[in-house]
Amino acid sequence: MLTFVENCFSPRTAAFFDLDKTVIAKSSTLTFSKSFYQGGLINRRAVLRTAYAQFVFLAGGADHDQMERMREYLSALCKGWNVQQVKDLVAETLHDLIDPIIYDEAATLIEEHHTAGRDVVIVSTSGAEVVEPIGELLGADRVVATRMVVGDDGCFTGEVEYYAYGPTKAEAIRALAESEGYDLSRCYAYSDSATDVPMLESVGYPHAVNPDRALRREATLREWPILTFDRPVRLKQRLPAFSMPPRPALVAAAALGAAAVTAGLVWYGNRRRAAAITT
Repeated sequence: MLTFVENCFSPRTAAFFDLDKTVIAKSSTLTFSKSFYQGGLINRRAVLRTAYAQFVFLAGGADHDQMERMREYLSALCKGWNVQQVKDLVAETLHDLIDPIIYDEAATLIEEHHTAGRDVVIVSTSGAEVVEPIGELLGADRVVATRMVVGDDGCFTGEVEYYAYGPTKAEAIRALAESEGYDLSRCYAYSDSATDVPMLESVGYPHAVNPDRALRREATLREWPILTFDRPVRLKQRLPAFSMPPRPALVAAAALGAAAVTAGLVWYGNRRRAAAITT
């Protein structure tokens, strides 16, 4: 359990989380294939193909070349999709599809990092239209995700503007550290894939979560902690039922608490003075 709370005079820090198989139990993009089919964006053949891709991904057999082929396939598949329709479909099915597959252990870590005063950043290869709503559901402070090019007609062109994968994740983290003032030597990172080694080695406290074979070997050699997350649970059903309010609310609560203590001390002092006068 994380116990160190950041000092307000210390440099800012953050915890960077990969999403798929680290925070949630499946591929975030492939999980929405049924919704996209029902919305008329893909056909039955594409549903079957994404189901197979999901199986390969969960089995831990998706290496770099397979991930590249999957990227090319998904980029071609989404060409011509209306971006607003995609966002609407994700919003309509987010809680039904994503909430049940969030790892309880990951949700607890996110809470603990927030309690310690750290920002939580989701860094995912999946598209921003999928990752940003999931990040909001998780209470993340920022999201780094793949961005597709959108044409003047509001549809995907099939081209990739920014691919959040491998070394580019580490570059994004360093850019955030510069803009937000994070001290990376005191930051945390979590991932399941060996392709995220650049991201993991860019922080002071890297963690391998449900690692694939290559990352497990790398983590063992570097003596990185290896974590096992295996309890997907709906956020509302988590026990104990503990959820941190947003940090502005925490600041307000602290201010109210301080005011209450001050008022109590004033009341106690007045009462003592009144008693002394009576005596």
